[in-house]
Amino acid sequence: MRTLFAAAALVVGSLSLAACSGTQEAAPEAEANPTGLTVANARLLLPPAAGDPAAVYFDLKNDGTRAVAVRRADVANAKSATLHDMMEYNREMTMADMGPMTIKPGETIRFEPGGKHVMAFEPSPELKPGGKTELTLTIAGGDKVSVELPVEAADAER
Repeated sequence: MRTLFAAAALVVGSLSLAACSGTQEAAPEAEANPTGLTVANARLLLPPAAGDPAAVYFDLKNDGTRAVAVRRADVANAKSATLHDMMEYNREMTMADMGPMTIKPGETIRFEPGGKHVMAFEPSPELKPGGKTELTLTIAGGDKVSVELPVEAADAER
């Protein structure tokens, strides 16, 4: 019985010493931009007619070390937003919602008139040329990147 008690005491003592040894690894610092994505040349163009959606254009670059999939776009001061692209359907060019878009390390994708873009539906009447709003892109896994958007008039240079 004494041998069993001595063995148990030895195990408990060893565990206590190990816990106090200070060899715990430091928690890794959170990345400033876990998505690896940077947004440049961003702007929101107001619709030409009330009730139409606004359009958001920008350059999206993956400065990270892994491919990421952008799965969602949100625009502050708009009821909803979707990623759109131009595609051929029935021998005609048409605009449609995009599914998740993968961007490889080092790759830059342009969101521009006639190509990929974000549609901002039911933009707030508070959005005026010269003002600002915010675009948030969400990637698969939930990380996000946000950027401030200058608001431009519908007839601004595209």
